[in-house]
Amino acid sequence: MKKFVLSFCIILLTNLLIAQKVEIDKKTIKFPKTKEGILLKHKYKITNVGNAPLLLDKYEVACSCTKATFPKTPILPNQSVDVFVTFDTNHKIGFQDRIISLYSNAENSPNKLRFKVMIDNK
Repeated sequence: MKKFVLSFCIILLTNLLIAQKVEIDKKTIKFPKTKEGILLKHKYKITNVGNAPLLLDKYEVACSCTKATFPKTPILPNQSVDVFVTFDTNHKIGFQDRIISLYSNAENSPNKLRFKVMIDNK
């Protein structure tokens, strides 16, 4: 009986920890044509549409020119937060297409945030 209760608790806890879903207001944005050397900034609105607290864990990008900051505290169901992204256009020329992989305890993790921009050096 103890094994059954323990197994049931583990299954319940696992379901609570992965029962979250993330909704992103606009997953992809396009910046206007920008001059090289400008620091671009954007905030993505993230909403926990699941039934348990959402924990944003980390992010991954292909280039250190892109940074993201987000709350480390749990995001309650139906609560929204902003993920702030910056992109340093220094030494970047031409069309740039960046993806930020945002990891969390959501079942649809990682979520992809994307932005595009044409950088002009003139």
